[in-house]
Amino acid sequence: MEIKIIKQKISRNELKKAAQKSFSQMVKAVVDVKKEIIALGGELHADANDLLIKDGSNQENLWGINIYPDKPEKKWVEFNSLINIRPSVGNRSMEVQNEEIREKIRKILNNLINNK
Repeated sequence: MEIKIIKQKISRNELKKAAQKSFSQMVKAVVDVKKEIIALGGELHADANDLLIKDGSNQENLWGINIYPDKPEKKWVEFNSLINIRPSVGNRSMEVQNEEIREKIRKILNNLINNK
C-alpha cells in the first residue's frame, strides 16, 4: 500500500480514496506535530513513521492515528497506534494521552485536509 507525505492541502475525496486503497473505511496516518505534515497510508503506522524519519522528521514529534473519512469531523480521528507507546515522555498507552498533542494533531488535519 502506498504511503504519501502530505505537505499541501488535499481534498476529503483524496482522503477517502486513500482509505479505500488501504482498510476500506479507515486510513492509517502518522503526524509530525513539529513540521505539521502527515504520512498517509500503508499497512502499518511503523511504515509511515519510517518514511517521515527518512524525510527528516524526529521520532519524538511523530504520533500515529487512524482517520475515518466518512465519519463526522468530531469522530473521524482515532488517536491509537503502537508507535505512540512512549513511557519516556509519559505516554504509556497506544492512545495519545496528552490533550495538547491531540489538539495539535486536530489542527494539522484541519489545515491539510479540506472538509468539503
